[in-house]
Amino acid sequence: MIGTVARIVLGVLFLASGALKLRDSSWPGAALAMGTPRWSVPLVAPVEIVLGASLAAGAVRPWPAWLALGLLAAFSIALLAALRRPIAERPACACFGRWSAKPVGAGSLVRNAVLTALAVLAVL
Repeated sequence: MIGTVARIVLGVLFLASGALKLRDSSWPGAALAMGTPRWSVPLVAPVEIVLGASLAAGAVRPWPAWLALGLLAAFSIALLAALRRPIAERPACACFGRWSAKPVGAGSLVRNAVLTALAVLAVL
C-alpha cells in the first residue's frame, strides 16, 4: 500500500515537472546554466513525462521506479555541483519550470532526498 502511494505521488510529481518544463520557454537556458549537456536538454521533459505516466499507471513495475532513482541521482549530482558555486553565481533550479525558479540551495537537495525516498518505497 505505501509503495503504491509512493509510486503514484512520484509519478504525478514527475509528470508535473516535465509538463512545467515544456511550458517554460526559459527552461532550456536554465538547464544549460545548471550544467545539463546540450544534447540532453530537449529530452529531459519528455523523459520525465513518460516516466511519470509509467509510475502513476503502475506500468512494467518496478522498472520506472528504478529509472526514477537513477534520474534523481543524476539530478542530485547536478545540484551538488551547482551548490559548490559561490551563492551569487548559483543558477535557478527550474526543476519545476518557473514554479521553482529560485537559485539552487540546500532545499533543492532536501526535495531530491524526499523524492528519492519515495522512489525507494516505490521499488520495494
